[in-house]
Amino acid sequence: MREIKRILVVGAVGQIGSELTLALRDKYGADNVVAAGRKTKPSSELRDSGPFTWCDVVDRQKLDETIKQFSIDTIVNMAAILSATGEKNPQACWEVNVTGLINTLEAARDHDLVQVLCPSSIAVFGPGTPDDAPQETVLKPTTMYGVTKVTGELLCDYYVRRFGVDARGLRYPGIISAETLPGGGTTDYAVEIYYKAIEEGRYTCFVKEDTRLPMMYMPDCIKATMDLMAAPFDKLKHHGDFNVGAMSMSAGELAAEIKRHIPDFEVTYEPDFRQDIADSWPSSVIDSAARTEWGWEPAYDLAKMTEDMLKRLRARHERGELYQAGA
Repeated sequence: MREIKRILVVGAVGQIGSELTLALRDKYGADNVVAAGRKTKPSSELRDSGPFTWCDVVDRQKLDETIKQFSIDTIVNMAAILSATGEKNPQACWEVNVTGLINTLEAARDHDLVQVLCPSSIAVFGPGTPDDAPQETVLKPTTMYGVTKVTGELLCDYYVRRFGVDARGLRYPGIISAETLPGGGTTDYAVEIYYKAIEEGRYTCFVKEDTRLPMMYMPDCIKATMDLMAAPFDKLKHHGDFNVGAMSMSAGELAAEIKRHIPDFEVTYEPDFRQDIADSWPSSVIDSAARTEWGWEPAYDLAKMTEDMLKRLRARHERGELYQAGA
């Protein structure tokens, strides 16, 4: 396995990309991790902690130029249009999620890159998937985002078999962060609810109280991603489609856990179009392949995550750093 030395993170300004980039800089050296955005202004921390450039993954010429300019040997492709936003603009969702990935994989071939990582999602699952989703199962999603992620998994596996590209991916559940808000996904409520609990003491949830989905705290998300990147290639039997689990809870259970810390917190439920998307996904995943092949093990459950989330958000609120979640 060749050593990772110079990483390009496309989609680095997004919810996961922004925190992942900083973690990669801590591990590989600030100058060796290039953050790339398409149009969203980066935070000062992201911009000032290491190299930053503008690069749209759909623009193959610009991607090639960026790889050459920074001597890139590894690409982490975090650029994506998520489930709820993707339903509003399916064509753009396909263009960013699939054309962008093909460009990345082709660039990996042409430039003989060490590795490409492109995460997948629980959105690959659909109504035919068992409620406790196994690694190998029916993949018939009902959203364009899900369709693009199934396509992405197949493309990654194809490029491994056909061209010897080291392409890797893991199926993210809903990701909850105390630092960055999500960007148009069906699991956004699981993040917004914490911000609203601190800012207003009340929240209107866009899924039903008994809606149960797989979730993960951002520190575990970062750990899972970096652990997979570091795993020896010859130990992997799967490549672009690892299930990764951490916790599973209903919206009501999440609210109840917050109320243990904020007794006066009020939650009402007004399901919208995202309810149908949530109903098409399993309530949990079986991640035995990730645990066996690269030693995956989460550190946070609902109680531990909630305690840490509220502590961090209170501190940010006192510093005047929070803004209206979901606004």
